[in-house]
Amino acid sequence: MGRTVARNNLVKTALFGNDPNWGRILAAVGTTAAAFEPDEVDVAVNGVWVCRGGAAAEDRSKVDLTGRDVTIRIDLHAGAAAATIWTNDLSHAYVHENSAYST
Repeated sequence: MGRTVARNNLVKTALFGNDPNWGRILAAVGTTAAAFEPDEVDVAVNGVWVCRGGAAAEDRSKVDLTGRDVTIRIDLHAGAAAATIWTNDLSHAYVHENSAYST
């Protein structure tokens, strides 16, 4: 589940646009085979719980996305398993770097 969220381009573009869009995060979670109850999922972005119980929680404007690192915490409340996934951004520089050459 974590890997799917980390690879999701809609999540990456939302974060690049300084939008802690927990709906896109939940949509990515929903594409996985993870077993969970949608109305129990909690999501935090940079320490702000923007989603609790599958619904809006703290004000998204409290999320500071101006720094280099972004941390997304997803609690499915479906067991004790945990994982840490690292990914990259999807910024202008990243897109340019990967489109500026031909193979």
